[in-house]
Amino acid sequence: MNSVLMAFVSLNIVPRDDCNSQCAGFCLRFTGENNRYVFRSRTRAFPRRRSGCSALRGLRSQSASPAPASASPASGPSAKKGVVARDKVNVAVIGAGRIGQVHAENIAFRLRRANLCGVASGTRELAERCSLAAGCKPYFDYHQLLDDPNVDAVCICSASTQHTRQMIEAAQAGKHIFVEKPIDIDLGRIDEALTAVRKAGVKLQVGFNRRFDTNYMRVRKAIETGEIGETHIFHIVSRDPEPPPAHYSATSGGIWMDCAIHDFDMARFLIGNEVDEVFAYGAVRISPEIAQYGDVDTSVVMLKFRNRTIGTIDNSRSAVYGYDQRCEVFGSAGSISINNSYPNTAIVSTAHHIQRDLPMHFFMERYTDSFIREMDAFCSSLLDGTPIQCTGFDGRAPVVIAMAARQSYQTGMPVKISEVDRPLPPELHDWDGQ
Repeated sequence: MNSVLMAFVSLNIVPRDDCNSQCAGFCLRFTGENNRYVFRSRTRAFPRRRSGCSALRGLRSQSASPAPASASPASGPSAKKGVVARDKVNVAVIGAGRIGQVHAENIAFRLRRANLCGVASGTRELAERCSLAAGCKPYFDYHQLLDDPNVDAVCICSASTQHTRQMIEAAQAGKHIFVEKPIDIDLGRIDEALTAVRKAGVKLQVGFNRRFDTNYMRVRKAIETGEIGETHIFHIVSRDPEPPPAHYSATSGGIWMDCAIHDFDMARFLIGNEVDEVFAYGAVRISPEIAQYGDVDTSVVMLKFRNRTIGTIDNSRSAVYGYDQRCEVFGSAGSISINNSYPNTAIVSTAHHIQRDLPMHFFMERYTDSFIREMDAFCSSLLDGTPIQCTGFDGRAPVVIAMAARQSYQTGMPVKISEVDRPLPPELHDWDGQ
């Protein structure tokens, strides 16, 4: 028992009854099986660690490009095909909010090839809570992480308006970068950050985790292999269970930039083609306060692709029954669809009704495994040299679509992507994002 207690203390694991923070609290729990203790979270047991990632590569990811001279792999017996000459990638998280906590927990406890070496937040309380729950060191200034030579990569989970500045500083410090969506809400700043990444010769992956969800991966496979023929029509339903605070709209870029951005990426990923034209309807039906920021909470967006596929994406900030995530793609030889995920498969049938439990409540439950897979894929790119599966260009394209949707809503007219896009800087012309 003493050895168990010592392990408990050394890992900074927070007892369940003593944790009242927003971070997941952890405990050692006796299972009664083989007289052993296992880690348990407040809400669920940790899934088994996964040894690899089978996610499909991103739209622009083709093959790994040789690393620039400034970022060439170390030589010697321990050198690998990747750019990190270690058995594990030392990753530090910047930003300890909701998504930062998810990534910190996954890196610390669920990834075989990653080591969490710190969590940074400008909010001291969040940094301390998240680092304590994940068993690592807190930082109150992310620059201290960037100065640490033991840090191989950073996972940027701060506010969207801070992403590009932190990306540029991380690239200049020689750190590989995983950044949450959107990269930024301004194309000029995105292009500046991508230029800095290429110049530094570091790897960059953008956090569109739905690409790594097994359901969407199956849809992509059906399209990619021609199983349903040529794509004609697609429809994506993406509705949150409850709206964010009204002031969130002031800096988030609005529903198309912070919510539908996932669906714009998924549309490109599934169809395997670029969007040509966008038309958007929007309305305020849930939170009247957001109107002052020019935002809407209810939206339908129509997309027309270069290959003539057309589709619709409908978004709502408030689905009272839970997190609504559905998709259908119709083609010349058939169709494929995916439905919501549920906590269980039980269906109750009586003389009065047939019913089942509500869908999973939010993205943290619905996409648990996809968050693990995307970070595992990032580590594989650094350790094995596998292609980045969601490049900086993949992260840039949905931002352009979101800009076109906003302009369409404001003008009431269809908007060509070419009307809102801007030419890439010369430094990025011959780069594939790898």
